Amino acid sequence: MTDHASPHEAPTPHEIDPCESHHSSQMVSFGTGGWREIIADGFTRLNVRRIAQALADRMHREAVADEGIVVGYDRRFLSAEAAWWTVEVLVANQIPVTVIDRPVPTPTVMWTVLNKDTPYGLCVTASHNPALYNGIKIFTRGGRDADVRVTDALTEQVNALNDDDVQAVDPDTVRSSALVTIQTSINWYLDAIIDSLDMELIRHRHLHIVLDPMFGVAQTSLQTILMTARCQVDVINDRRDPLFGGRMPSPSEGTLDALRNAVIHRHADLGIATDGDADRLGIIDDTGRFLHPNESLVLLYHYLITTKGWTGPAVRNMSTTHLLDRVARAHGQQCHEVPVGFKHISAKMAETGAVIGGESSGGLTVRGHIPGKDGIYAGSLLVEMVAASNKPLSALHQDLVDQYGELVMVERSYRMTTARRAELERRVFVEHQLPQFPAKVENISWRDGCKVYFAGDGWITIRFSGTEPVLRVFCEMPDLEQAQAVLAQVEHLYNLS
Repeated sequence: MTDHASPHEAPTPHEIDPCESHHSSQMVSFGTGGWREIIADGFTRLNVRRIAQALADRMHREAVADEGIVVGYDRRFLSAEAAWWTVEVLVANQIPVTVIDRPVPTPTVMWTVLNKDTPYGLCVTASHNPALYNGIKIFTRGGRDADVRVTDALTEQVNALNDDDVQAVDPDTVRSSALVTIQTSINWYLDAIIDSLDMELIRHRHLHIVLDPMFGVAQTSLQTILMTARCQVDVINDRRDPLFGGRMPSPSEGTLDALRNAVIHRHADLGIATDGDADRLGIIDDTGRFLHPNESLVLLYHYLITTKGWTGPAVRNMSTTHLLDRVARAHGQQCHEVPVGFKHISAKMAETGAVIGGESSGGLTVRGHIPGKDGIYAGSLLVEMVAASNKPLSALHQDLVDQYGELVMVERSYRMTTARRAELERRVFVEHQLPQFPAKVENISWRDGCKVYFAGDGWITIRFSGTEPVLRVFCEMPDLEQAQAVLAQVEHLYNLS
């Protein structure tokens, strides 16, 4: 398949429909994973167009408008429509746009920004948020998540716009604009992953894999890669369902019962799940056990430095396992800790030449790939790791525990009202009210929320989500009993349930 652009001239811009003006008071704010709002509340046509206008204005100020932008979208309700809303605005501002006009993984958009060397890209997605949400992720040159300087500036610019500042071409004629290139192939992205894998090794293991795209966008990409490697691939939950089967499109232990059952009943070697936009990964091993993303991250780092012979540090966020630190130390390397938000991970990886970077929510990337999380690549690399070992995934995990020990993490999310959030922000982050923990405290960091470091490798983090109205608490200790005891102290002090 090839790209194509129409020879016709760009249509004449027109002002936004005044019937939308009652939404103009809605404030837009970017969090750690882009802009996300409830559909028809904050996620409206006007707000999507305001973001596109602010981005267009920024590109003109930076004198990069002529270099163009990449636009993509996932399978959520209104994602395709919202992607074209942004295109209508960008074209009206004389910006060339490459539209990946099919639902694709967010990493595909990031890879395309990198491959085309455009200064910006965007994907309409709310990632793993509930079905009521949609949103926009912004990327900068090199396929990076936009950093806080960019998103803070965009937030300010969007909220300063009046309705009549937003220009858009007619939606019926935008596809015929000479500024629009419609791309339907994703083979370049898939081939880049295939070329990075030891496909010959995988071919001769004849692995049986079950995929669960969780009604999202991963099926075509992962199935193509794995079938090219001669794996037997079964797929569940593959149709488009904007309600995601009535569950969170997040590959966590509590959402993967169907995948677990499929792996066990079909005697598969492993199960791979991805979130709604396929940048996060969840794994079920050959015994039906959920392999926590922390464990996947550590296993892949260990594989890259021991089997593939790579050298270099690792990067994790503040709420990700310290077992990664143990593995790094054992091989004379450092593990760098950064705030939550994958943009911090990718920036530190670029700074340090790290081998791998990841987070406990299932996002990771590897040196030489895109500087952003990619569930398609991570899942494919994990299959290569299993093939290279000639062992079941459960045995690989046990080998890791035998060599480096084990840490146990418990995590909780507590939904907050506005008033409750304000109360806890004051108590925790202003007055620094903390419980008397049952473990010795060595250090407390207020860099991103609150992180308490205990003697040994134990810790607890308390912070508000940057994408949902929830308080998140993560605790990792040498065993489950200690982790639950520390968490209970936090829940008691703040009356969380």
